[in-house]
Amino acid sequence: MEYILYCDESKQSGPKYGSFFGGCIVSGIDLLEVTSALETKKTELNLYSEVKWSKVTENYLNKYIDLIALFFSFIKSDKLKVRIMFSKNTDELPLPGISYVYTKYFTYYYRFIKNSFGLRYLKSDKPVNLKILIDELPDTRKNRAAFKKRLVDMTSMNDFSDSLIKVIDDDIAEVYSHNHVILQCLDIVLGSMYFRLNDLHLIIPEGQSVKGKRTSAKEKLLDIIIEHINEVMPNFNIYETTGNYNGEMPECYWNHAYRHWRYIPEQ
Repeated sequence: MEYILYCDESKQSGPKYGSFFGGCIVSGIDLLEVTSALETKKTELNLYSEVKWSKVTENYLNKYIDLIALFFSFIKSDKLKVRIMFSKNTDELPLPGISYVYTKYFTYYYRFIKNSFGLRYLKSDKPVNLKILIDELPDTRKNRAAFKKRLVDMTSMNDFSDSLIKVIDDDIAEVYSHNHVILQCLDIVLGSMYFRLNDLHLIIPEGQSVKGKRTSAKEKLLDIIIEHINEVMPNFNIYETTGNYNGEMPECYWNHAYRHWRYIPEQ
């Protein structure tokens, strides 16, 4: 059995929230169906270049709405799982003991990958190979190598002792998002959460009395994304760590189709 985990990060600082990371996981069995459908939809919509949150405009709004509807259809059918992590600025604490090689950015990213999907709660009677595809990392070769090495070692830790998940060196790669449609759709969802949590939907340009057209378009797409999330997670609170809903602890960390994690650094 194989799973492919796509990972991305958004802006690491904002007026209220920062340290935004996102992930989307798909089984090897469903990968071709999902990617083919999303690529076909992009072609139908004449979206030939990379789609991303920063490109949402009034002219392209309906195209992005259609693409995101398809993306969420796979989340609703449990062929994709999405996780978003962020921190509130007032929750941020120093991270003692972190070397210059292992920065806050990589510390948070590692904890996101290790914990947000509840990988150790994945039930399987066969070994599970996990591929991790990460959008390009904005750091030195040395820091990136240290990060990847830690991801390889992740599943050898004690809390994975009952898990059949394994990660090998060759299955961790940095990729270009314009070659991976799932990463592009993830960027839209992740960007929309940064936009909403930092109240960017409320911004009115100086000297104007109404929001700009681009801001209004993004707000409309954001509202639709939240509607989709509420279909799979009723009464979803985008500001807080997602609850267990049906009392499925700790399995819900893996079983849920969509979750948020408001990460509060340990004391």
